[in-house]
Amino acid sequence: MDSETFARVNDNGRVVIPASYRKALGIKAGDEVILRMEDDELRITTMTRRIERAQRRIRQYVKPGVSLADELIAERREAAKRERET
Repeated sequence: MDSETFARVNDNGRVVIPASYRKALGIKAGDEVILRMEDDELRITTMTRRIERAQRRIRQYVKPGVSLADELIAERREAAKRERET
């Protein structure tokens, strides 16, 4: 897939996202996309891609084999236990 391509805006303001780009982003007909202006450019992504990006960013701070969900559950159980004791 090319990293850059040209598309024409029609009279209704619509732009067709090329099939190779839709495939790379996992966009199917009827899917919702997120549009964002950044540095005078329009960026298009999906919620799935945003979540994946956030997970990659967080993983760099988490030791291998550690489950953040398990840690959160343990913390919540400990907090509930302390509340019952008071």
